Amino acid sequence: MRVTAWIAPGTWPAVVDALLDHHDGDEITLIAAADGTEVMPPGMNRALMGRGRHWSTDDSWRMAEVGAEDLLRKASLRLGTEAATRVVVGHAEQAIPRAADEAEWLVMARDGDRSRLGPRSLGRAARFIIDHAPCTVELIWPEQTPRLDTIPAPPAPLP
Repeated sequence: MRVTAWIAPGTWPAVVDALLDHHDGDEITLIAAADGTEVMPPGMNRALMGRGRHWSTDDSWRMAEVGAEDLLRKASLRLGTEAATRVVVGHAEQAIPRAADEAEWLVMARDGDRSRLGPRSLGRAARFIIDHAPCTVELIWPEQTPRLDTIPAPPAPLP
């Protein structure tokens, strides 16, 4: 089976562990998105960069690519088996579904509020990827799954 795994900051160790638990012998590709817009908050190029230093958009994208390559290197080491790696450039919510086009299975982790069960456990990127993935999606909790009593109460009935 062709499996693609989204290697994202903060959740990638759990994704690699899921690959080790469930996808032994599969053809695995580790994907990390280099999103240069997330490297520095707006206005950061005018602050903390030193006097007279202008931080270009190209610098942000280059830093994002280096960060993505570093994540893939760490994930490959943790996986400990043969896997292809690929950095995709662009917003994760757009780039990951495109990168999973040849896959039969996409493994990814929740990227939102992981302290309780519910829709907010998915961030903007994960929600978009799940809705637009061209294959089966395996969605995992990167930490211990919250207890059932964290489910929000149902809405009150209308009068």
